[in-house]
Amino acid sequence: MSETKVKHADEIFKSFKMQSVSEFFKKNAAMLGYTGKLRSLTTLVHEGVTNSLDACEEARLFPDISVYISEIGPEHYRVIMEDNASGIPLDYIPHVFGKMLAGSKAHRNIQSRGQQGIGVSGAVMYSQVTTGKPTEVVTSTGDKIINKVNIKIDVEKNAGEIISRETLKNPDKWRGTRINLEAKNLQYNRSKYGPYSYLKMTAIANPHTRILFVEPDGTKILFDRNVRVIPKNPKEMKPHPHGTSADDILSMIKNSSATRVRTFLVSEFTRVSTKKVEEIEQISGLDLDINPKKVDWEYAEKLVNAIKQITFMAPPTEGLIPIGADSVKLGLEGILAPEFVHTVTRSPQTYHGGIAFIVEAGIAYGGGAGNNGLDIIRYANRTPLIFDQGGCCITEAAKSIDWKRYGVKDDNAPLTIFVNLVSTHIPYTSAGKQAIATEEEIYNEIRFALMEAGRSLSRYLSGKRRAHEKLTKKKTLLRYVVETSNALGSLIKAEDNSKIIKALTDIVEKKYDFEETNGSEEKANQILEENGAEEVSENGE
Repeated sequence: MSETKVKHADEIFKSFKMQSVSEFFKKNAAMLGYTGKLRSLTTLVHEGVTNSLDACEEARLFPDISVYISEIGPEHYRVIMEDNASGIPLDYIPHVFGKMLAGSKAHRNIQSRGQQGIGVSGAVMYSQVTTGKPTEVVTSTGDKIINKVNIKIDVEKNAGEIISRETLKNPDKWRGTRINLEAKNLQYNRSKYGPYSYLKMTAIANPHTRILFVEPDGTKILFDRNVRVIPKNPKEMKPHPHGTSADDILSMIKNSSATRVRTFLVSEFTRVSTKKVEEIEQISGLDLDINPKKVDWEYAEKLVNAIKQITFMAPPTEGLIPIGADSVKLGLEGILAPEFVHTVTRSPQTYHGGIAFIVEAGIAYGGGAGNNGLDIIRYANRTPLIFDQGGCCITEAAKSIDWKRYGVKDDNAPLTIFVNLVSTHIPYTSAGKQAIATEEEIYNEIRFALMEAGRSLSRYLSGKRRAHEKLTKKKTLLRYVVETSNALGSLIKAEDNSKIIKALTDIVEKKYDFEETNGSEEKANQILEENGAEEVSENGE
C-alpha cells in the first residue's frame, strides 16, 4: 500500500493569485444582473438610464433621455443611450466607465439610485467580454469641444483604458453624454422583463423625465414629461448612532479630524448632543477625552454597547427625497390612464435602529392598470425593480394583504400596486439590486401604506357596485314602463298613454339618478287623475 504524498505549503501557494474587483465581476457577471438574454439587455439599459437620471438631477436639468436598440445579428444588439446632463470631463471618463466600485456617491451616506459604484462600468465590461469591442462614449460639458473616445476595461488593474480619442467641434454648445455599445447573448421582446417595461416603469416614478425609445423594428415610443418640477437634490446625512457597529466606529475615526472621542461623537453622528455624550460616558465608564486614534476594538465595543442603552431622537429626514403622492398619481395617470388612483407617502421611519426610510405607495384600478391581472411594480429610490420579484420584501408585503377585504375579487382584477422605498441605504439582497431584503420595519410600513390606499379603493369599488346595482334596477324597471303604461291606460280608458309613459319614466329616472324620489309619485298621480283614474301608490297598488 503506497503512501500519500503530502504537499508542502510552498507548492500549494504557487497558484495563489490576487484578483481585482473587475476580474471578480467578469467571472460573476450574474451578480450584477447579467444572467439570461432578456435580463442582460434590460440591465444594460437600466445602468445607462440610471446614470443619466442622477446626472441630470444633480445638474438641476429636466432629463431628456433617448434609448435606441438595434439588432445587428442573431442575439447581437447595439444599444445607444443619450442624455442632456452635465457631460463628463475627459479625465473622469476612464473612472466612470472603466473602474468598478468608484463614484461620487458610493462612499457617502446619501440617497441615490445606485449604491455600489458598479453600474455603467459593469455594462462596459459585459459588452467587452461578449464582443471584444470597446464602448464608444461621446460627451461634452457644453464648451467648445466634444470628446469622442473608445474605452475598454483593464480587468487586472480595475481601470478604464482609453483606446482612441477624437476631438470634435461643438458649435451648437451641445451638452450631455452618448454611450454606444454592442453586446451578444441578448434577446429583445416586449415582456414585463424587457427594456420597454423597464422604461415605462421609469417614466411612472420619474414623471419629470422625457424618454424617447426606439425599438429594434424602428417603432418609436415617447414617454412624455408629466411634471414640471425637478426633484430636490438629496443631502448627505450623518449616520445615526443606533445601528452603528464597533467596526463602523473604527472606520469613521480614520477619516475624522476630532482630537477627543467626545467631540468625535458629536461631530460625526446625528442626534448626539453634549448631554447624550455624558450619558454614554456614565454608562460605558470610558474616558471620552482620549484621542480617537487611540481607540481599539475593545473600547469601540464598549462604546457601542453604551449607545444601545440610550434613547436618541429619530434621524433627520431632510436628506430623503420622496417622489411625493401627487407626482406618483400624475405618473400613474399619465402612463396607465386608470379609472381610479390613490397614492400615499408615509411618514419617515427607521430600520436597524437608525437608518431612515420612507415608503410611498399607490393603487391604480381599471383602464391600463393590471392588463394581465394584479401587477406589482416595485421601486427603490425611483428605480424600477424588474427581476427577482419573488424574493422581495415589497412583493411579500403586497401579497400578505387580503385584497378581497378591499373589494378586489381575484388576481385577474385590473389592479396595479405601486411601491417606492426611499432611503440612504436600500437593503438589497444582492449586487444585482433587484430585490429588497425583508426588514421587519420596512415590511410593516409597506403593509400600512398599501392598506391605507386599499381603504380608498374599497370606497371607490363599493360606490361603483352601488351605482351598477342602481343602473341594473333602473334598466329593469324602464323595460316594463311601456307594458305597465298600456295596462294603466286600459284600466282608466285613456286615449293616449304617452303621458303615463312619461310619468312612469320620470319616476324611475328620479329614483335612481338622484336618490330623491319625493314628488315623483305625486306627479304620476296628478297625470292619472287627469285621466279619471284613482291614485296609485309607489308599489303599484
